[in-house]
Amino acid sequence: MATTITMPQLGETVTEGTVAQWLKKPGDSIEKYESFVEVSTDKVNAEVPSPVSGVLREIICQEGETVATGAPIAIIDEVAAEATAPATAPTAPSAAPATAAPAIAPAASAPSAGTGSNGAARGGGDFVNSSDVLRRVSPAVRRLAREHHVDVSAVHGTGQGGRVTANDVLAAAKEGPAPVAATRAPAAHAPSAAPVGAGRSTYAAPVPGTLVALTPARKIIAQRMVESLAAAPHAWTMVEVDVSNVWAWRAKLKDRFQQEKGYPLTLLPFFIHAVVASLKKHPLLNARFTGDGIYVEKDYNIGIAIGMESNLVVPVIRDADTLSIAGLAIAAGKLVEKARAGKLALDDLSGGTFTVNNTGANGSVLSKPIINGGQAAIVTMEAIVKRPVVVADAIAIRSMMNVCLSLDHRVIDGTASNAFLSDLKKRLEGMGPTGDL
Repeated sequence: MATTITMPQLGETVTEGTVAQWLKKPGDSIEKYESFVEVSTDKVNAEVPSPVSGVLREIICQEGETVATGAPIAIIDEVAAEATAPATAPTAPSAAPATAAPAIAPAASAPSAGTGSNGAARGGGDFVNSSDVLRRVSPAVRRLAREHHVDVSAVHGTGQGGRVTANDVLAAAKEGPAPVAATRAPAAHAPSAAPVGAGRSTYAAPVPGTLVALTPARKIIAQRMVESLAAAPHAWTMVEVDVSNVWAWRAKLKDRFQQEKGYPLTLLPFFIHAVVASLKKHPLLNARFTGDGIYVEKDYNIGIAIGMESNLVVPVIRDADTLSIAGLAIAAGKLVEKARAGKLALDDLSGGTFTVNNTGANGSVLSKPIINGGQAAIVTMEAIVKRPVVVADAIAIRSMMNVCLSLDHRVIDGTASNAFLSDLKKRLEGMGPTGDL
């Protein structure tokens, strides 16, 4: 029996997805729950597990193609149908798209392959599309490659679907730099050509004078950000918060918490705990605009923005109102771990009702974020700065932090947004170095 696989819905407000990479090719056997394709959203690349065991009969959508959720992308012959479609009888090569089975070098039998994502022709020569290669490299392997000064685009991948593994990087490091002749440069007129010896230009490692190819995720990020600004009239406001007491509380508990729980205790869980309490008091901030009216969410699912090498992901802490500060710290720590390892599942990225962005982690003291599509607001934690302030008619050195709020003015006006920030300020300043988490 044949099963048609469709593009999964990658979030409540997401209506389409991009096929980033096929992990299997026609004729390959697939076990139930085994990942066989990687799809992109505006925030993350997610591997999709097969709902059945069988043989991949046909790939309908090529890599880089964007289709609506629910649209067919592949056909799998289930195990029960092996009598008519045995796993040992692969589909004829001509039936598979040239991009269905990515490899480090294009197959000689596929000279008619289309252009890659950076517009460079993928003919039958030795030229490698670096964006194709990098999509097959995990963040951990990229870090290993940087440490050993290895160009992953020149490494032959021995992992599944031609992926570059840690062992591949270590082997390449032992062999030393690959000769320049191993890779043919694109035509001189191609804007993506990098100077000789400069390496390939990527979002994580841009090379001056070259064009950084847009990954599917980066293309969708650009589209979503433009859509958010075009659809939602953004407004912005800010308050200054004295976080001296809560910062001292955190400092008192952080070492023991790290030892006992295995996760760092940052200011983020304290902040989220206060945000959720303020959202309960001012529910319009936890809402979304619809054609029929303003829908006020009943759940408090807080998205946390996590910066990655080439994009930004916003996994969600579900039912944040049911968690203590310690519970929020553990939940956030687990999501950060999964994000860094590239293991975020589709469920981790959907259902957010409000977003928190810790821009201060990179030293920012003031920011104006773009609202996550489908939500009413996003709030930022800026850098904590010690400076003199007036306290009870005296000058004191305090730990101060700006809190910035971008809001959808269709949903929230100045009165509601300022009331929310005022309440959040009081809650943060009221936290002290007493009690447990």
